Amino acid sequence: MTQASHTVPTVKLLINGEFVESRTSEWRDVVNPATQEVLARVPMATAEELNAAVAAAKRAFESWKKTPIGARARIFLKYQQLIRENMKEVAAILTAEQGKTLPDAEGDVFRGLEVVEHAANIGTLQLGGLANNVASGVDTYTLLQPIGVCAGITPFNFPAMIPLWMFPMAIACGNTFVLKPSEQDPMSTMKLVELAVEAGIPPGVLNVVHGAVDVVNGICDHPDIKAVSFVGSTRVGTHVYNRASLAGKRAQCMMGAKNHVVVLPDAHKEQTLNALAGAGFGAAGQRCMASSVVVFVGESARWLPELVGRARALKVNAGHEPGADLGPVISPSAKARILELIESGVEEGATLELDGRTPDVAGYPRGNFIAPTLFSGVRPGMRIYDEEIFGPVLCTMAVDTLDDAIALINANPNGNGTGVFTQSGAAARKFQEEIDVGQVGINVPIPVPVPLFSFTGSRGSKLGDLGPYGQQVILFYTQTKTVTARWFDDDVVAPVNTTISLK
Repeated sequence: MTQASHTVPTVKLLINGEFVESRTSEWRDVVNPATQEVLARVPMATAEELNAAVAAAKRAFESWKKTPIGARARIFLKYQQLIRENMKEVAAILTAEQGKTLPDAEGDVFRGLEVVEHAANIGTLQLGGLANNVASGVDTYTLLQPIGVCAGITPFNFPAMIPLWMFPMAIACGNTFVLKPSEQDPMSTMKLVELAVEAGIPPGVLNVVHGAVDVVNGICDHPDIKAVSFVGSTRVGTHVYNRASLAGKRAQCMMGAKNHVVVLPDAHKEQTLNALAGAGFGAAGQRCMASSVVVFVGESARWLPELVGRARALKVNAGHEPGADLGPVISPSAKARILELIESGVEEGATLELDGRTPDVAGYPRGNFIAPTLFSGVRPGMRIYDEEIFGPVLCTMAVDTLDDAIALINANPNGNGTGVFTQSGAAARKFQEEIDVGQVGINVPIPVPVPLFSFTGSRGSKLGDLGPYGQQVILFYTQTKTVTARWFDDDVVAPVNTTISLK
């Protein structure tokens, strides 16, 4: 932590439509993970600043909830246009502060853009229902009404996509929002926030505070916040879910993972190996949907040397450098943890097929680089299997049958995503029916659904029953009000009093 300096830009708060300088005395550096250059300083917002953001959101809700649904949709039509026009700038900022390659960064922005486009379709999503004549002269219908001030807490690994999972859908539904981006890489998020303000989101409807534990706890505890959405580690997500729920809030928490991909002997070999290398090492393995465990079934285990060859061919470099396949991990402490887990794999008896611990990245001697690393002979009980590594480390295992693979995956506590590579429709159907994981890919290694559907992680990877974006999140960000109305036949012929008093 450092004191604010005039030589390095400071990241602003957004409160009631104004980008303001925090009055905190506590700041953290935003550091380029390839060079250790300090790009900016981000404030740990004070309790008073969080309260001001929530108060602004609460005031704005009174008018925003009455804003016609078409007017809300038009703001997001404008917003998606602005994101498209500024995508390369956002991606460049993201690469500088987070480390991922420019193509990965553009993909990060684009997947968030898809949700913004979905928010612009709110008119067809936020529909209630009607049952006519449920009894004589009685109709029952439902309204999906906004719930109030909502909040989002986002992680470092997708600083564009995940904020865009949250506030566009919440705001499109008629709520107001307080966003807390990751303090490690908030600059690309703030660029997207600036574009949202430019698109016409009114003052107070979207607010941003920065911070760490104190701000997270403040969000969970604040009586005027009605719902909290979180993406991040299992440890923090469990804390957020429990604390927010005890305070009477709705909460959805997408958390850690250990995603397995099963390879059957009849799979298309070249496509499968390419997919495994990309899904295991892309974004330096720093994604909750990374395919971090490959389960070879039967004869497919013979493909291991070729998978190692593909991993070895991937280029490690600073994210903005042409041809880079993966950049650095987010911080020196993250790198140290990953290296410690690799060492534990060696000590616990896994075979280190490819050692990426000491890559030589010319021109970037201080970068947090780890090259693709691959283990075989991994077993449950080893730390590299039991813990989410969140780095470019791929574990491989071998089993005899598809039933063995399904049993192995179902015994793991996490349930974010899984996949199977096969040309057998019967095997694929057996896998999708029997696997106890929320998101399943068939010849797709990272089965994150498009925004028409909802992110549906399960078991230890998710707390809360409604996922982010898609139709499920409409239910999360609205309250269903059921109205039962009866009108008597004689009302039709009774005299009509055209003077209505509101007293």
